Amino acid sequence: PTEFDLRRKNAQFANAVRSGKKAVKPSHQEMLAKRSPINLWALGVILFVVMGGVLFELARLVFL
Repeated sequence: PTEFDLRRKNAQFANAVRSGKKAVKPSHQEMLAKRSPINLWALGVILFVVMGGVLFELARLVFL
């Protein structure tokens, strides 16, 4: 395809999306907006530390 054909198809697709039709693939900005601000492994570490602290505190209260 020529550059003209690509530009025409892109313009048609953009107009279809703006008119309310769903895009086949979400845009990069939409994907970034849906991402969590914290990585999954960091969330796991935080949960591990918090839950571990809760378990140790409960064990201290029960056994001491």
